[in-house]
Amino acid sequence: MPPTATADTSKTVKLERYNSYLRKIHSTKVLKASSKVLFRATLLVALVLLLLFAINYHPLSDSRAAASHHLHRRSFLSTGIFSSSSSSSTWEKRVRQSSTAKRPHGLSVLVTGAAGFVGSHCSIALRKRGDGVLGLDNFNDYYDPSLKRARQELLEKQQVFIVEGDLNDGPLLRKLFDIVPFTHVLHLAAQAGVRYAMKNPQSYISSNIAGLVNLLEVAKAANPQPAIVWASSSSVYGLNTENPFSEEHRTDQPASLYAATKKAGEEIAHTYNHIYGLSLTGLRFFTVYGPWGRPDMAYFFFTKDILHGKSIDIYRTQDNQEVARDFTYIDDIVKGCVGALDTAEKSTGSGGKKRGPAQLRVYNLGNTSPVPVGRLVSILEGLLGTKARKHLIKMPRNGDVPYTHANVSLAYKDFGYKPTTDLAAGLRKFVKWYVGYYGIQPRVKKENSHVDDSA
Repeated sequence: MPPTATADTSKTVKLERYNSYLRKIHSTKVLKASSKVLFRATLLVALVLLLLFAINYHPLSDSRAAASHHLHRRSFLSTGIFSSSSSSSTWEKRVRQSSTAKRPHGLSVLVTGAAGFVGSHCSIALRKRGDGVLGLDNFNDYYDPSLKRARQELLEKQQVFIVEGDLNDGPLLRKLFDIVPFTHVLHLAAQAGVRYAMKNPQSYISSNIAGLVNLLEVAKAANPQPAIVWASSSSVYGLNTENPFSEEHRTDQPASLYAATKKAGEEIAHTYNHIYGLSLTGLRFFTVYGPWGRPDMAYFFFTKDILHGKSIDIYRTQDNQEVARDFTYIDDIVKGCVGALDTAEKSTGSGGKKRGPAQLRVYNLGNTSPVPVGRLVSILEGLLGTKARKHLIKMPRNGDVPYTHANVSLAYKDFGYKPTTDLAAGLRKFVKWYVGYYGIQPRVKKENSHVDDSA
């Protein structure tokens, strides 16, 4: 390469290096300037935020007070106990008034599940005869809560107050027993339904076992201890094949989780009776029906589906036999519950300690006349003036049993229990209530219309 070309190349390289140097200096200056601008902008924003915070600042004590108020409000919503002293006094006054008997030597009864089917009917019956009645119910959504709220309105007209709370809320139960020296507890709160246990088994454990234990724990420590009458179930007979079902028959083969929890309840009752002297009476209900009933029961949703022209499933056994139930009208069940309460002896414990042997009983409450489900449907067809669209299917293995039949001789002997309402008469009353409550105008027969009562 010629010397001249080499010199030109050297000058070009030096020039490029110099230009690069200038660019770096310029970039550094720009970066520093940008940093200063960003810093000043950040500082300005911080000052503005600080100013806004100062203007809207609430003292720490106020925020704590607000949080405390929120917690107290949650406590009231879950237990029905007001946080303020004046409101608490009003609440306690309602509790006392509702549970105070209006007749000499009347009972003071805590009814759990008071917004339920059997609970509402029993509460009204007890109140009408002058007993003190305080209800407890959590108004869960196992079925339409609006029906429970409507029952609550009925009870309020009879001056029966229902505390909204759960059996597993120990502080609430202790509060109620601190306020009122209950003579009796009618424990009807439970997770009902045989088939639903396959969908939500934990709800049965929580309510039927844990809830029962929680109630018994509070009752054992009460002074005085109340006598307790509680709802078991005919489901405890499970796979028993002896008929009619007697209290002496085996109950160690439950066919469903629901039945198992009720059987567990009977064993738990025995334990608390044996250790703590609680007087306990278990009532095994057989398929209760009637006005203000449960929408999950066959007679109820059959009525609804027939009126809406929907098909209904009628079960038959695996060997193609009709399924039959000992349908028991609500008024007969109420008489049984009241009879059990009236003949319940006092508990013998005090302060959680047993002082002597205490009463322990279990009774069947049924109608003693099993009726095939097909016959039930025929009666409804006559009352509704509408033919049902029947779909005969084999009974699924979901915990249902094919047949129930109550022997009630023990309940008759001990407190005169004697059912008097046959299925046709009971369904007539139910249908009259149903169309009135739901505002339906079907081709329903009048109250005095003839219904074939032959089985």
